[in-house]
Amino acid sequence: MSIRIQAATLVILGLVVASTSPAHADWPEFRGPSGDGTARHADLPTEWSRQQNVTWRTELPGKGWSSPVVIGNKIYLTAAVPQLPAEPDSGFDLVLLIVDADSGELLRQVTLFGEGPDAPRIHQKNSRASATPVVDGKRLYVHFGHHGTACTTLGGGVVWKNDALAYRPVHGNGGSPVVVAGNVIFARDGAETSEITALDASTGELAWQTPRDVEARKTFSFCTPLVLDDGKLTQVIVPGSNVVQSVDAETGDELWRVTYEGYSVVPRPIYHAGLVFVSTSFDRATLLAIDPSGRGDVTETHVRWRADSGIPKTPSLVGFEGKIAMVSDDGIASCYDAETGKRQWIERIGGDFSASPLLADDRLYLLSEEGVCTVLDVSGTPSEIAVNDLGERTLASPAVIDDDLLIRTAEALYRVDR
Repeated sequence: MSIRIQAATLVILGLVVASTSPAHADWPEFRGPSGDGTARHADLPTEWSRQQNVTWRTELPGKGWSSPVVIGNKIYLTAAVPQLPAEPDSGFDLVLLIVDADSGELLRQVTLFGEGPDAPRIHQKNSRASATPVVDGKRLYVHFGHHGTACTTLGGGVVWKNDALAYRPVHGNGGSPVVVAGNVIFARDGAETSEITALDASTGELAWQTPRDVEARKTFSFCTPLVLDDGKLTQVIVPGSNVVQSVDAETGDELWRVTYEGYSVVPRPIYHAGLVFVSTSFDRATLLAIDPSGRGDVTETHVRWRADSGIPKTPSLVGFEGKIAMVSDDGIASCYDAETGKRQWIERIGGDFSASPLLADDRLYLLSEEGVCTVLDVSGTPSEIAVNDLGERTLASPAVIDDDLLIRTAEALYRVDR
């Protein structure tokens, strides 16, 4: 089936770029309003447990590793809910969940797509609802990879759906979309497909497609784009297997590229201190610091430095005060000077990590797959503030609402306060 328009009148959507930020309480996309996991002025809690400093805990239907997004007093997530609960392999409804931020009540469950029992297998660390929704202030955009993309109102009313861009995935879906220049932009990197795609945000119609156009033995990746706007040009920077590309947000025309060896790229790039930072992911992750001002293939001219020690394959990076901090998949936290690439410190945290770090004030929050969150003071030499254990598995990155934390586990959504 192709595109289904489900509204009599569609509003022309406004431009959303990296330089704009919503209200302090809002967390409108994967890793927050700046897309890089920073909430510098939030006074977040540092200690909690299942019994301590929890405003509410709400059990969620189905399974999903999408992160929460927040607009006003509503929280949005996605999930894959078994169509026949007694037969979990019978098929899934792919749904949008809307939760009341004050009470934790599940307000609405909206089915957007369906998946039959013959659906492709997913990786044990993935889910069928791993892409985080994105909000542009007026509309919500929900992405389920090869199953399709939908636009809804903030109340959950369906505006449009597009399920015409199916492709054969590997290990399922993962990368989240961005909304910029009137387009919903995401990567389509599967078994044979390898490209960047944009849909018109107001209609769901295909706006443009840009091929990766690079040789890669394994073409699948799961990356969320970075939006970079200098006031004259809006770049969308999208890593994939063996290449990171920057494209024009309006046209999809390639601006620059850097090639490398790496596949199954998951970490979202960040922009800090005038450079774009990219992890090349599997097999051996390398951190690339790229000057984004070039044009064409800039592999030999605009890569300012590289590092290959303790670089994450799954969690994204975080930048602050001229430094780049990270935690590797196997629990090694480290920090590099953003300008020179000199390592500043390294600490063994322990555990396994998929969730991306969160920085608030001078505190770095590192949430492990085991549900243990280590809070570090990184104002100087790192020191441990607290270690908090919810006792539930989690791969979703935490979100912020006002001065509280939102943590999604395999079973529930928590609002953690002081």
